[in-house]
Amino acid sequence: MKIGIAADHAGFKNKEALKLFLDEKGYEYEDFGAHSMDPEDDYSDIVMPLAVAISEQKVDKGIAICGSGVGVSIAANKFEGVRAALISEHYSAHQGVEHDDLNLLCMGGRVLGAALIEEITIAFLEAKFIDHGRFQRRLNKVKAIEEMNFKKL
Repeated sequence: MKIGIAADHAGFKNKEALKLFLDEKGYEYEDFGAHSMDPEDDYSDIVMPLAVAISEQKVDKGIAICGSGVGVSIAANKFEGVRAALISEHYSAHQGVEHDDLNLLCMGGRVLGAALIEEITIAFLEAKFIDHGRFQRRLNKVKAIEEMNFKKL
């Protein structure tokens, strides 16, 4: 599994710590930035390349961190095929993947501690979409909405 990670200046330290954790666990990842704590690194600019990589299926799953996690989740959901959600606990991290095919985990670097970020990350990465029955039916409806919205562009 190829993972993409991104953070703005407010999530930079968390992203750097998460990279060490992913290294320890043996996950392959690509760092989409930011590469410093420069306050000019706006969440929308930082999450865009990661969202494009998910949309183009160059990465399987993504993790984005900003101050609250709200900004990156809003911006990322503007991209076709991206299903981003702000997650702050273990259950939603795996349930979002299993039931909704969540592919971009968004977290708040100013809200969550390092241990919880690691726990949420593992729950997200280890979860698999239940691709049948009501979950597939619901995902198909979400994809239909997405198609309608992107055709308007």
